[in-house]
Amino acid sequence: MTMQGQRKLKYAIVGAGMAGILAAIKLKERGEDFTVFEKAAKIGGTWRENRYPGLTCDVPSHAYTYSFEPYAEWRASYATGGEIQTYFEKVVEKYGIGPSIRFNSEVVGLDWDEARHVWTLATADGLREEFDVVIAASGVLHHPSLPEIEGLETFEGPAFHTARWDDTAPIEGARVGLIGSGSTGIQIVTAINKQVERLVHFQRSPQWVMPVPYFTYSEEDREAFRRDPALIDAIRFADEYIGNVRRFTDAITDIDGPKMREIEEVCRVHFEQSIRDPELKEKLRPNYRAACKRLIYSWCYYEEVQHPSVFVETGRIARIEPKGVRMTDGTFHELDTLILATGFQADRFIRPAGVTGEDGVTLDAFWERRPTAHYAVTLPHFPNFFMLNGPTGPVGNFSLIDIAERQWDYVDQLIDLLRSGEASAVAPKPEAHAAYEERRIAAAKKTIFGSGCTSWYLDAEGVPASWPWSYDAFAEAMAKPRLEEYAVIAPVAA
Repeated sequence: MTMQGQRKLKYAIVGAGMAGILAAIKLKERGEDFTVFEKAAKIGGTWRENRYPGLTCDVPSHAYTYSFEPYAEWRASYATGGEIQTYFEKVVEKYGIGPSIRFNSEVVGLDWDEARHVWTLATADGLREEFDVVIAASGVLHHPSLPEIEGLETFEGPAFHTARWDDTAPIEGARVGLIGSGSTGIQIVTAINKQVERLVHFQRSPQWVMPVPYFTYSEEDREAFRRDPALIDAIRFADEYIGNVRRFTDAITDIDGPKMREIEEVCRVHFEQSIRDPELKEKLRPNYRAACKRLIYSWCYYEEVQHPSVFVETGRIARIEPKGVRMTDGTFHELDTLILATGFQADRFIRPAGVTGEDGVTLDAFWERRPTAHYAVTLPHFPNFFMLNGPTGPVGNFSLIDIAERQWDYVDQLIDLLRSGEASAVAPKPEAHAAYEERRIAAAKKTIFGSGCTSWYLDAEGVPASWPWSYDAFAEAMAKPRLEEYAVIAPVAA
């Protein structure tokens, strides 16, 4: 502790993906003392883990950048995963945060010292170090979810999750099975259908597809962007994108209103006009409302799924056998390669790291019923612990970079209480969080996500684990914390 208003803090950032990079840049700009702990050997988060064929962000490329770091090099209106990984690597280099990242350093424990108001962080390789503030930027989609299918381990060919892509697996001219029909599965169909001899797409439930325009940027376009970044701003801050975000969040919270009806009609017309074969059309016809699951944004899926090499299998899998997949009706699909596009455990966040806060409260116990956080950022009983893209944050087809930047503005104001010496610990009051969560759950049940489908947006009780109000309501909430909802603990005497 130094003079009033000049307290020097020490920060731990967990994760070197999009949100962790953001936090590191913001702290470095203020001259803060921070360390980023990354479990892998390089940065990137989900864009490092996922590199399957067809991987594309469903947010327009120029909108998927930090507000302070536009990017002229995107090659198309929607960027590939490899391009996005390159973008983040360039940002890390430009802002010089690489030396502050400890790679291959998985955080396995965080323990709050109630007497001294510090966190003790432990890594898998035995490091133990104290920090005043922890920024949990570990992301959501990084723990693969593997299906429980009898005999999966007996398959003789390569069988792997999409986040663990096997470059040696036969694809070209091969018989490939693909389990899972979310955005990952659909992107893979569009990428490999012309390479394979046969692609069996095992579909549990079909998807609504929102048609979007796709176009490339020429070298002349990119050179113009390099010379004049205002051209980029005209795209990424245009009403065509921000307006769509507002209209989407308004629609999902007013599910019988005109904006939701418009979304449903666009998807319905696209579906009806795109699928020619009557049998395939019925296989691909969803029995739930558009946007109940995360919408698929695609410019080519319906065309590609009709390629002769693709067979959409809607029957139930009985078991995996050494040579392929056996269905409950006895049908057998002989395969060379089996791809599991079965998603992620979206309720893990920083776990399996053990986090223990005040009075011995563990994160596992606090989240026993459902993962939750106050305005998706802070947790009662866990002082000086801040989450970026934590539980109950906004979800949808818009940029989580924008969400994280707004959350950082909120977090930074709370940290100012620590920097100034006004407090040595800050956390939401349990009663304030309980009231927030009660309001959130009631509203979430009325959103389109709660209208009757299965999705990774739902918690164990079927409640949408999301921000249930508008984009503008979120922006307003992040603009200034309600300090009356926080316990602000006075500095510990020296």
